[in-house]
Amino acid sequence: MPCWASPPLPALHPDHSVMALFRLSLSSCRRAAPGLLRGWCSVVAGVLLLALLSGQPVRAQGIELPALSVSRSEGGLNLDFEVRLAPGRTVEDALRRGVPVYFTAEARVFRPRWYWRDERVASATRTWRVSYQPLTSSWRVSLGAFSQSFQSLDGALGAVSRASNWRIAEADQVDAADKYYVEFSYRLDNNLLPRPLQLDLTVQSDWRLSVDRTLRLE
Repeated sequence: MPCWASPPLPALHPDHSVMALFRLSLSSCRRAAPGLLRGWCSVVAGVLLLALLSGQPVRAQGIELPALSVSRSEGGLNLDFEVRLAPGRTVEDALRRGVPVYFTAEARVFRPRWYWRDERVASATRTWRVSYQPLTSSWRVSLGAFSQSFQSLDGALGAVSRASNWRIAEADQVDAADKYYVEFSYRLDNNLLPRPLQLDLTVQSDWRLSVDRTLRLE
């Protein structure tokens, strides 16, 4: 078994409590995970416990895409978008326990072809990293080398949920006489979570946030 694989949990008797499940999950993970990964086991088990104990989430969970537009300019194609982002209780708890969370926006530009597969002429990706700073009780958002701090999680989420004049295709990649369409997606990027968290948390609905849309340019 690879060192990162999650071991099967022992079968639970119907009378076992949530705390019993928590202890079994933690002990099984620690037995299988070597060295540095054991620290992540505590984080994973703690977040799972909070998820199990919360009958109703404190935060409404979901994602919407109320605004999406693409415009032509002398420099190429520019995209504007805005999402309404509301991660669930489990995601917020993980953030407060020191787990960074990533959000990725992706745009792909295609040219239709009747005689063959549509041609992808350009693509662009942006990934934001959101983390909690316990010493200052603040939230940090990073995009590449740029970072900014916020006093609330809502403020941090607002910074990662929109973009204006985002260049998704250069002028030499598109022709003014041709028609194109853009496939846009925005997601909570589970692929960038630490490996133990990917295995244990992505099965929960709180960690499955994504929206996509296709926009045609005439």
